[in-house]
Amino acid sequence: MKVNKIKALAVTVAALGSMAVAPAFAGKTLDAIKARGQVICGVNTGLAGFSAADSAGKWSGMDVDTCRAIAAATLGDAEKIKYVPLTAQQRFTALQSGEIDVLSRNTTFTLTRDASLGLHDTVVTYYDGQGFMVPVKTKIKDAKQLKNQTVCVQSGTTTEKNLTDFSKANGLNIKPVVFEKVEAATAAYFTGRCLAYTTDASGLASVRNKEAKNPAEHVILPQLISKEPLGPMVRRGDDEWFAIVKWVIYGLLEAEEYGVTQANVDQMAASSEDPVVKRLLGNGDDTGKLLGLEKNWMVRAIKTGGNYGEIFERNVGPKSALGLPRGLNNLWNKGGLQYAYPVR
Repeated sequence: MKVNKIKALAVTVAALGSMAVAPAFAGKTLDAIKARGQVICGVNTGLAGFSAADSAGKWSGMDVDTCRAIAAATLGDAEKIKYVPLTAQQRFTALQSGEIDVLSRNTTFTLTRDASLGLHDTVVTYYDGQGFMVPVKTKIKDAKQLKNQTVCVQSGTTTEKNLTDFSKANGLNIKPVVFEKVEAATAAYFTGRCLAYTTDASGLASVRNKEAKNPAEHVILPQLISKEPLGPMVRRGDDEWFAIVKWVIYGLLEAEEYGVTQANVDQMAASSEDPVVKRLLGNGDDTGKLLGLEKNWMVRAIKTGGNYGEIFERNVGPKSALGLPRGLNNLWNKGGLQYAYPVR
């Protein structure tokens, strides 16, 4: 009897083991993407460093590069993307309705959004926090000096709610001046309709660099009043697509950790003896099969725009126009919070 139980257990374990390496079903979203030959990506209407189009209609930014990596991994071509610019009010409806495949638009992960919108948070691509920008001439040095003052803010955002919470918690009686579109909110601030403007600190740097006649005339106050973990979202109900978006981002992080770059990815795919690198680049276990993708899915993604660190530095890092420090967005082994799940 005991022998039979042991045999049965061995068969079960073997079956589970074989299931672990079986190829995944493609999923309805990936099927639709392959059929149309295009990933439809929801982005910001215009936030320099994250997602913005130039005069020729070419999109760039961290959120855009995330979409490009996803398109490269799934379709083998980073240019096979349709960008759909969305306001804060439009973004969730567009994803829920199927208008877009993925929302990659400086969106904060919160419990309410995760639990009540029919959407999945994927991976944090930028750890941020809400701050304030004021004219230097006001001589304001602390956010608590905004008592009884007007602050421009975009509606339909965590920013608006955080402002209300901060005002109540500190008895400041801040007077929000609310706008549906970020362009209207920033225009109101720069024309003096509000004393201050509030959004994520990265957004403040972007707006100051892009919109201010003289960026030196505006200061971003040092305090952050919230946690804003930003990253892409997908619809619930398609676990295969959720896994693809998630693991592309983890792959970009792991590539940075192991020194795989846009310039050396082909060489490392061919010659690296590091087991982690071999798995990541399809020269070992076929992780692509588990996701319904080609074996070289991460080689394609990395060749598109580099690893996570390269994407950060090019779009928002210290040498970019925004000049943001890496800070919390450093890798975990360099004092930051970015930590990739193992691609294995």
